[in-house]
Amino acid sequence: MPRRPFCSEDLLTLLNNAGQQEWVQIIRARSAAALRPESNGHFDDWLQLLQNLPDGTDAVIREDGDLVAVDGTADSRQRLLVQQSLKALMPWRKGPFRFFDTIIDTEWRSCLKWDRLARNLRFDGRRILDVGCGNGYYGWRMLLQGAELVVGLDPFLLYVVQFELLRHFSPPDTPHWVLPLQDNDLPEHSGFFDMTLSMGVLYHRSGPIEHLIRLRNSLRPGGELILETMILQQDGYHVLVPEDRYAQMRNVWFIPTIDMLTRWLRRSGFRSIEVLDISSTTVDEQRRTEWMTFDSLADFLDPQDQSLTVEGYQAPVRAILRAVRPGS
Repeated sequence: MPRRPFCSEDLLTLLNNAGQQEWVQIIRARSAAALRPESNGHFDDWLQLLQNLPDGTDAVIREDGDLVAVDGTADSRQRLLVQQSLKALMPWRKGPFRFFDTIIDTEWRSCLKWDRLARNLRFDGRRILDVGCGNGYYGWRMLLQGAELVVGLDPFLLYVVQFELLRHFSPPDTPHWVLPLQDNDLPEHSGFFDMTLSMGVLYHRSGPIEHLIRLRNSLRPGGELILETMILQQDGYHVLVPEDRYAQMRNVWFIPTIDMLTRWLRRSGFRSIEVLDISSTTVDEQRRTEWMTFDSLADFLDPQDQSLTVEGYQAPVRAILRAVRPGS
């Protein structure tokens, strides 16, 4: 019998035993609100899809090069059912994945960002929070690199369902969850995690300092924030505030220089701030595929000059910074 999807009782027990009763209450209440049929017109269909998946008790989730891969015993009918389920959950934006013999070439080649992270960080034995995690690709990579547990937050229900499809093929006690929450659902002072990641979230926040403070409060003293965000490539304390859209996105509020971002981190209570990587986002890393058929980065750049967005702003450049919550 397939396991019940969206079941986080093991996580709630773990948090309760760690003295995180406030967050347990928040997760119960807000997950229940998010996981209602009326929250998304596709939800009932998605739930049925998850419940119809073939048994996954002998499946193994592993790294296969850049892929997070599901291997195990499945006949041709079962493989076809999985493939149909994967297509029903398009678009796939973060990845890549492989489910038996079906490879999902996602919009983002998230493996490239993972490489930039993994060469600078260690994950073994750590309790990790991934804010704005999407479908959990990075969480699986961190878990397979030895993380003690990974909790992802993402309010977009399709991504949570995509994660649940993959989790169906993992052991029931796998310490990896994606919750339909966001950063403002975090308790005010949890101090629970060894590492918190915020990747591709900060520029979507109209209150970036509030976001950083919430992230700081999620960490134990001495815990690390890994912040990945778009930056303005200039010296000095400057911020780009788009007039309307940035790369066709309406919800981009602030793109700071490294100097300004470092100041924001200091004002938010972080120390030992270090720039780990600066990389331009290219159409090789983010592009349209058969698993994500809508407009992608190439459609958001100036066709005559790919160093600019269609609005005339600097094209996306992303930085990864590490910062520490003081204490021991």
